[in-house]
Amino acid sequence: MKKKTLLCASLLALTFTLSGCESVYYSAMEKVGLHKRDILIDRVEETKESQQESQEEFQSALEGLTTLIDFKGGELQKTYDALNDDYQSSLKAANEVSTNIDKVEEVANALFDEWNEELEQYKSASLKRQSSQKLAETKSQFSTLLRSMRNAESKMEPVLSSLNDNVLYLKHNLNAQAVSEIKGEFTNLKRDIQQLMNDMNESIAESNKFIKQMNSAS
Repeated sequence: MKKKTLLCASLLALTFTLSGCESVYYSAMEKVGLHKRDILIDRVEETKESQQESQEEFQSALEGLTTLIDFKGGELQKTYDALNDDYQSSLKAANEVSTNIDKVEEVANALFDEWNEELEQYKSASLKRQSSQKLAETKSQFSTLLRSMRNAESKMEPVLSSLNDNVLYLKHNLNAQAVSEIKGEFTNLKRDIQQLMNDMNESIAESNKFIKQMNSAS
């Protein structure tokens, strides 16, 4: 039964993603038992997974560049092609991360707006106060998570730009001298990728923490 529900949800997600109507999408999801809270948790999980994949791609690009820097003869074109493939894969993975973060922020805002509006439906002042407090806590927790995600995201563009510069330079100057000339930038790029890895690890940890908090409050 659960698999059937998830399949329906996936088909509806595709349909309404293509139509671009999020409000209709959320309503459709509720009809199959998936509320904004569930969608938020799923999207945070998806973003975490895309960050992990992005880490792997950036690490592969770093290893490819390291191989090129340490080049001591052989088929330089083949080594360059591998590096270019790593860059393209890193770019694709980074774009996926950004798209997922946007989706996380979108559903979170929808959830908080709905939650805030529904506070007015309470007749019990005590329950309304408790729900309002829980909303404030959840918004604060999410703010920490989103800030961590955006911080890691901001570190991707400089790394991608540097990788692109190196790939472009090698493309038009594919020889041992060109390889030697980009060695000076390698140290900085290696440092930037390591910082990106650290920031993504922090964001992934925040995602795990947020998912745990949301699930425990269910």
